Amino acid sequence: MNVHAIRAIYGFELSRTWRTRFQSIAAPVLSTSLYFIVFGAAIGSRMAHIDGVSYGAFIVPGLIMLSILTESVSNASFGIYMPKYSGTIYEILSAPISTAEIVIGYIGAAATKSVILGSIILVTARLFVSFSIAHPVWMVASLLLTAVTFSFFGFIIGIWADGWEKLQIVPLMVVTPLTFLGGSFYSISMLPPLWQKVALFNPVVYLISGFRWSFYGISDVNIVVSFGMIVVFLLACFAAVWVIFRTGYKLKA
Repeated sequence: MNVHAIRAIYGFELSRTWRTRFQSIAAPVLSTSLYFIVFGAAIGSRMAHIDGVSYGAFIVPGLIMLSILTESVSNASFGIYMPKYSGTIYEILSAPISTAEIVIGYIGAAATKSVILGSIILVTARLFVSFSIAHPVWMVASLLLTAVTFSFFGFIIGIWADGWEKLQIVPLMVVTPLTFLGGSFYSISMLPPLWQKVALFNPVVYLISGFRWSFYGISDVNIVVSFGMIVVFLLACFAAVWVIFRTGYKLKA
């Protein structure tokens, strides 16, 4: 394992985050804080508790997961797309670096940035609402698994995209809507029976439900099923990345 190669890719990607602190960290935290103010303080004070949890506290896991999903996809897709766009990807592919080392460097950096952002949002949420974490070990595990999984997904998007529009279309048209419809601001048990069944086809429901369980011990779906869905999606993304490097899809033109 070429640790120096991994460290070089990982360090370069993280340094880009520190150079663009406002865009990478401050902007997502500010936008999430506005959600807490509007939905948690203003609207939440007028709503009844959900499963014994105040509405402001109830949306904390959903908002953290919303940020984790979008930022993981964005960071990973942009990280691998830029070398393709500038042509430096060929230097990376021709260097004495294995596929695993390339993937670990890019995915590790994207996941790290997402976890840092999620942690900042978790701390910031304390300024607006009071909440507890019933299962901190599962909360950390779920946070890490989700960040890594969607970093893989973003990595795939970055390789697939051949233009800036394609780079943005999946996060904007697929990931964000699924997250909003995945129970970030409500419990799917509040939906009519038909729409509850439809919501179960949304994979983000399982991610948010499992993450919320780690906070309050309540979930819309079985916690084992939630964990299984994360693992299945992670394995699927891993297999897709393996096929991409094995075949050279959109990398070795």
